[in-house]
Amino acid sequence: MTLYALKPRFQGLLRPLVGRLAAAGVTANQITLAAAAGSVLIGAVLAWRVGTSPAILGLLAPWLLARMALNAADGMLAREHGQRSRLGALLNEIGDVVSDAALTLPLALVPPFGAAGIGAVVLLSALSEFAGVLGPTIGASRRYDGPLGKSDRALVLGALGLLAGLTGGLPAPLWPLPWILSLLLLITIIRRARGALAETPT
Repeated sequence: MTLYALKPRFQGLLRPLVGRLAAAGVTANQITLAAAAGSVLIGAVLAWRVGTSPAILGLLAPWLLARMALNAADGMLAREHGQRSRLGALLNEIGDVVSDAALTLPLALVPPFGAAGIGAVVLLSALSEFAGVLGPTIGASRRYDGPLGKSDRALVLGALGLLAGLTGGLPAPLWPLPWILSLLLLITIIRRARGALAETPT
């Protein structure tokens, strides 16, 4: 089970707003770029300040919620308002990987985490999305298998940000978390690859 399964309900809540955005001439690609740019900006602010003020990680939770809404909105504009494009597909996948990296890397500056563990999470997160995108290249669907898909990673990041924002830091017993997430990401990559292979004839 992954949070991706809840996406249809979230989209239903956003549908009236997305309709108004389409009527106003807002495009899916504009929203995709705004989500990526906002993530890079938030990531830069976190990297700049988190070393002296870990509580600034509290910015993660509201931004990740906003980013989730933007990601859902761009997809709905593309599918439901005739804005599908090859450029949009590329921007969507690249933007997600860039955004994830920008928002996760600042955690390397926060005890009890370090560069090795957070670096592994960033690398494996990118590889998990790559594994999902590869599905159509062999005649399968784009894979969203868990247990640690994009929405699930956002939930973990948001929870860490909320904890740091409320307490001013992260507790020392959380030090193994990046390695646990890395293991879950490896499982995600394997499940996505196997799922894609199972969809196609041998």
